[in-house]
Amino acid sequence: MSPRMYAGQVNAPDFPAGLEWMNIDKPLTMADLRGKVVVLDFWTYC
Repeated sequence: MSPRMYAGQVNAPDFPAGLEWMNIDKPLTMADLRGKVVVLDFWTYC
């Protein structure tokens, strides 16, 4: 199956409560990001 068949059919889950956010005034929600291009950069210190 082509990935395009799933476009727009599966909603991303909202972010869990209690996450630590950097460089913003309040936690983001999926509703805040709707219609925007979003780049997520996951990193950790080992």
